[in-house]
Amino acid sequence: MRLTTRTNLAVRILMMCAVNEARTVRTADIARSCNASLNHLLHVVSALQALGFLETIRGRGGGLRLALPGHLISIGAVFRQFEAGVPVAECFDPLTNTCPLAGACRLKAYIAAATEAFYREMDRVSLNDLVAGNCGLEALLSLGPRLLEACPSAVEA
Repeated sequence: MRLTTRTNLAVRILMMCAVNEARTVRTADIARSCNASLNHLLHVVSALQALGFLETIRGRGGGLRLALPGHLISIGAVFRQFEAGVPVAECFDPLTNTCPLAGACRLKAYIAAATEAFYREMDRVSLNDLVAGNCGLEALLSLGPRLLEACPSAVEA
C-alpha cells in the first residue's frame, strides 16, 4: 500500500502543529520545515480545516493550530479521509477497471481485508503517539528554542 502525497502532507502539517501547540503556525513555516510545496500544502490545510482537524486564524499573526487535542486525532481517521476515493488497486474502481480477471479473481477480497487491517491498526495511533516525547521530531519542527541536549542519542521506535 502506498499513501498519497496529500495524506503524507496532512500528517506532516498535523505533527508541525502538535509540536508547536502553544503557537500559531504559519503555512510558510510548515512548507519550509516539511520540504513541501506551499501550493500543495494550502490545499491540504483547507481539507484539514474542513474535516475539523485544524483551526485557521486569518489576519496579522494568523496561521494554523490544532482544532482538537492531539490525543483525539486518530491517524487512521486522517488516512481514511485523505485516501477515500483512491482505489488500492485497479479492480476496486468499477469505472476504470480493465482487468480481465476481475470477475473470477479472489485476490481483491484479500487486498480489501489487508487494507482494512492496516486502517484498523492506524486507528489505534493518535497524533500524540507520533509527537509526545519525540525530541528528534521536535528538534526538526519546533518554531521555538530547540533542546537538542535533551534528546537521547538512541531513537525510540
